[in-house]
Amino acid sequence: MIDIRLDHITKLYGRGAAAALAVNDVCLEVAAGELFFLLGPSGCGKTTLLRIIAGLLSADAGSVHLGGRDVTGLAAEKRNTAMVFQNYALWPHMTVRQNVEFGPKMRGAAADDRRSAGAEGLARVEMSDYARRKPNQLSGGQQQRVALARALASGAPCLLLDEPLSNLDARLRLAMRTELRQLVKAAGTTGIYVTHDQKEALSMADRIAVMHAGQIAQVGPAEKLYNRPVSRFVADFLGEANFIDGRVVAPGRPATIQTPAGQLQVEDCDLPAGQEVTCCVRPERIELAAPDAQARADESLLPVRVAGSVYLGEIRQYFCSLGNGLDWKVTVLSDASGPHAPGPAALRIASRDVAVLQG
Repeated sequence: MIDIRLDHITKLYGRGAAAALAVNDVCLEVAAGELFFLLGPSGCGKTTLLRIIAGLLSADAGSVHLGGRDVTGLAAEKRNTAMVFQNYALWPHMTVRQNVEFGPKMRGAAADDRRSAGAEGLARVEMSDYARRKPNQLSGGQQQRVALARALASGAPCLLLDEPLSNLDARLRLAMRTELRQLVKAAGTTGIYVTHDQKEALSMADRIAVMHAGQIAQVGPAEKLYNRPVSRFVADFLGEANFIDGRVVAPGRPATIQTPAGQLQVEDCDLPAGQEVTCCVRPERIELAAPDAQARADESLLPVRVAGSVYLGEIRQYFCSLGNGLDWKVTVLSDASGPHAPGPAALRIASRDVAVLQG
């Protein structure tokens, strides 16, 4: 296992006035043995950053450190990393076994060691019975397993994964999430995984860096990023969110935020009175209550009008108007009692479920 450190990485595409800033002064540390995700929309710089770590691209500024060693000037083959590509990149003329043995062969491993590493790698991903097949005789999920086995068999202590599940169908992609995490963890490697899929990142990562416009917007464990986003971009990108602007009227623990829809109690806010803020509440953290409900300790009630709902199987989502053109979503588990009728209601929100955003 190796740790990874990026110091002020910057990457430009093009020159002069037409130059595009793909990665902008990124600093990042990944602990040894961590499965770390770079998450963000297309064009945010995450794949560029991964390829800089791999040595497939050169940064215009900054340095890359793997295992305490500065590898900025080293070629990709000398960095002791293995990469799993989005399109698998298997050799079509080789069998599955030959593909998996390719890494050890390139390292100069003896024939017996290559066979041992290949057999172990295929057994690890449950593909031993397909060793004699060619890649074009495999399904997408099977090809993905072979690509992962090849990377793990290389013996590299650092595994780089570029949207490895994006070409699989939705059902297989869901099944592969847990399996892929278990395989990487069992191999004891340090992994950096690039994706634009929020559910993939939230369900698999030890920590996540959300990227936006070439920069790191926020880094942390999945639960912290989801429950305590620092910006509207992070909150919006990591799932559905309701937003409302307000002003701090009583800072502290709890704090009170005055909004156009009423007062919101916030578990903790150290910003001074009078500070303008934006509050975020996840739809599933809201309870739909009767219009005459009474607020309990450490919670708020906002009057709303239920405009309608949509049934989504295990959940039902309500569309609620807070007035002044502000609409929120409320997500609840479906039950036998049926939907809440359109009309007046109240939103019950616990103070711990309100996040105060910085921008």
